[in-house]
Amino acid sequence: MTSRSWRWVVCLLVAVLGAACTPSEKRTIRVAIGTQNATINCATGGLLLRELSLLERFLPREGAYKDIEYEIVWKDFPSGPPITAEMIAGHLDFGMMADFPAVMNGVASQQAGKRNLYIAALSGSAAGAGNGILVPIGSPAHTLADLRGKRISVAFGSTAHGMLLRALGDLGMDPARDAAIVSQQPADAEAALRWNTIDAHAGFVPFAELFPFRGVARKIHDGALTQTPTSHGMLVRAAYAEEHPEVVVGLLRAVIEADRILEREPERYSEVIEQVTGVDAEVAYMFHGPLGIQTRDVALKPEFLHGLRVAADTLVLLRRAEDPLDIDQFVDDRYVRRAFEAAGVSYEERLARTAKVPITGADALTGAPIADPKRAAQIWVEGEAWVRPYGSPATALAARRKLGAEGRTIRAMFVHDRHTGLKLLAEQAWYAESPDGDLAAFLSKDYAETWARERKGAVKQLAELKVEPTSRPLAELKAGPAPAPPPSGR
Repeated sequence: MTSRSWRWVVCLLVAVLGAACTPSEKRTIRVAIGTQNATINCATGGLLLRELSLLERFLPREGAYKDIEYEIVWKDFPSGPPITAEMIAGHLDFGMMADFPAVMNGVASQQAGKRNLYIAALSGSAAGAGNGILVPIGSPAHTLADLRGKRISVAFGSTAHGMLLRALGDLGMDPARDAAIVSQQPADAEAALRWNTIDAHAGFVPFAELFPFRGVARKIHDGALTQTPTSHGMLVRAAYAEEHPEVVVGLLRAVIEADRILEREPERYSEVIEQVTGVDAEVAYMFHGPLGIQTRDVALKPEFLHGLRVAADTLVLLRRAEDPLDIDQFVDDRYVRRAFEAAGVSYEERLARTAKVPITGADALTGAPIADPKRAAQIWVEGEAWVRPYGSPATALAARRKLGAEGRTIRAMFVHDRHTGLKLLAEQAWYAESPDGDLAAFLSKDYAETWARERKGAVKQLAELKVEPTSRPLAELKAGPAPAPPPSGR
């Protein structure tokens, strides 16, 4: 054999042996998630998963996934429609959004010859709470009827848009004729409300509470008054779910864990939400604390599916879709059922659970048990890790005055609408004060006036409540120490 031949053989052996010794490349699976960080009731599907590294804990790593590397991509958006565009383009695998834009997502994906699935809820309200209609602080408007002929802004295609159209329709108003509805994102709406360049704004979570908390606007209507369920949930590209079902289940397991963590310590993680989004922790707590504005629930409850069907019908009425989206084909609960099973939680029991996380324990001022959720109140004191509970607005108001006399700073005071149970900012509620000292809080001035009239009482706002509304002299009431950390599952 010639020297040239030997060199060729050696080179061939080196190449073969080198290839044999080179480790095979690991396969990479992308997990691209479109979130809405500022839409804080989506926190368990995005923000908290990322901040607490929960997704990494639950992605599959055994069997066929033993040598997988994950490319986790987080993309934040101000609303649902741009997430839909990214999913259809194949740039996102998952998307978090409300029911109205979710149905638009389903319609748009079909029109593009593709298919997306609605696979889990994140939060919601069977009554429709979470969306609201706001007016500038000095506006004379107190009801939706006062907005006839006025200029109302809303983010087109958002769940607040759907709520606004339904609310006006319920009053017999034609949105195209009886109001001037213009498209406006929340960031612009805040300035417009502050400077009175808009008559009203229909806002989704959390802006219907955030703007009033910041003193920019008053809420005159809440989605809870429509009694139409609303929710935010998770979508996935159907092709992705079919290829990587265990990844989908892993993501949902992480969401279930985030939900559990947030339920145990809502104050702490409301602070985390504020650090990431700039949305005040007090507002985040209004949603995620006990008796919150919405419930967090990954299960696809019948009420939430009904909300999707209403949204689908609304799209047809708006001529945004020729035929209603087939919700039974759009919703797929196989993955969330597997996630609950893996977490050791009964899916059927979660489906049947309808009550909000209660405010438990004793009134922080009187020591009496807290019995009636619609009469409960809370105060978040500066420097305290836990929100103090009270059995009624009356004892909370007495405690507020005592704390003020002690020089303590109150971050927020919450009361609950006696009619709907909706959590309210105490400073913006209307109070019906009866002669016997009962104090009922309401979102609507009209409801407060009706309540007061039936009981021969008076309607006031927080600053006007001069008399101590308690059956015992304030001197006899002893405020105990700051409440201890609440028990698990409060």
